[in-house]
Amino acid sequence: MIEESGKQWTLRELMRTAIDYLAEKGFDEARLTVELLLSHVLNLQRIELYTNFDRPISQKELIIFRTLFARRLKHEPVQYIVQSAFFMGLQFEVDSQVLIPRPETETLVEEVLLECKKRFPDPLRVLDVGTGSGNIAISVAKYAPNANVTAIDINPEALIVAHGNAQRHQVVSRIEFLQADIFQLKDELKYEYDVIVSNPPYVSVDEWETLQPEVRNFEPRHAITDDGNGFSFYKQLLILSDRLLKPDGLFAVEVGFGQSPHVELLLSSAGYIDITSVYDLQKIPRVIRARKPLQHFHSN
Repeated sequence: MIEESGKQWTLRELMRTAIDYLAEKGFDEARLTVELLLSHVLNLQRIELYTNFDRPISQKELIIFRTLFARRLKHEPVQYIVQSAFFMGLQFEVDSQVLIPRPETETLVEEVLLECKKRFPDPLRVLDVGTGSGNIAISVAKYAPNANVTAIDINPEALIVAHGNAQRHQVVSRIEFLQADIFQLKDELKYEYDVIVSNPPYVSVDEWETLQPEVRNFEPRHAITDDGNGFSFYKQLLILSDRLLKPDGLFAVEVGFGQSPHVELLLSSAGYIDITSVYDLQKIPRVIRARKPLQHFHSN
């Protein structure tokens, strides 16, 4: 499709040809994909691609682009190819050890930030369970200067990525990164928290087989599915919150399509109050937030 030698490509021609080819092959967001790949190869901002249409593409640049384009044709996510993703207006380094941040997860962070501003004006502690790239923990620390965050993940390689992202955004002094498995916690977590937030693995094992190849073949399985019915992490998070979330503290989680009624029932059965489902931009119930009651209780 794109030869390495012979033809002298301009940026306009290469962009148009690559976009058309991806679209013909049925790839979603063909234009965005090509923009991101070319921005990465040419070290240009996306807007700069359109002010440099007549720029000639060197043979070296063409070879690099062709190599990256071939990876995308095998359904590798473009974020892994360029090792970058944007979330809450911030740029995050990502690789195959971490889940790619999704726009819908911004709804979760926005709810936490709103509650932090409204209910927790003083210094507060936030626990982010399953931090991955650190996108939730770092965004909260960046936009809520009164927040100190503990970010845990079972994968030490993910924590390396998250720590680097925290350094990039200059919030590393307010985030503690810990390797921990919430199903086998001992004494890793030493505080009580005002907020517990998580985007847990909520895809059921049956649904896993129906996911796009970009997700199923490239993203870390343990960050997407619990290899069960999709609800085991919510139950374990409630057990964790029983011990570590302060009375009147905020519990906020992302949920999958159709899961909100079941998760709401889990929360109400555990005695939580002010249980609210929040819709994402696709009009899907994506976030559930609730308050832990002031009186002592135990989760089932």
